[in-house]
Amino acid sequence: MLVRMTFCKFTPDSINEVRRIYNQDIAPVARMQPGNLGIRIMEPVDKADDFISVSEWATQADVDVYESSGLYKTLVNKLADFMAKPPVLKTYHVEEVMAAAH
Repeated sequence: MLVRMTFCKFTPDSINEVRRIYNQDIAPVARMQPGNLGIRIMEPVDKADDFISVSEWATQADVDVYESSGLYKTLVNKLADFMAKPPVLKTYHVEEVMAAAH
């Protein structure tokens, strides 16, 4: 599994509109993409920190198709007018760690 995290800083007066666009226009479209296992946004407790959009993907091939289609860029651009700085995308492989039985 892969996790993609997009770090975004939004202008303070745009937060309600960002939430609305993310929940109505971005998350539903991302969830419909092949291999998408989930998407959510994390809002910082410390307002000086970034929002983080987290999406989970089954395979690298799924991520590649999503990225090469231009859809990721289209969805991020829906929030461009509200960004205080350019977004930063990071991708991670996720390893399941089995806890030792006691």
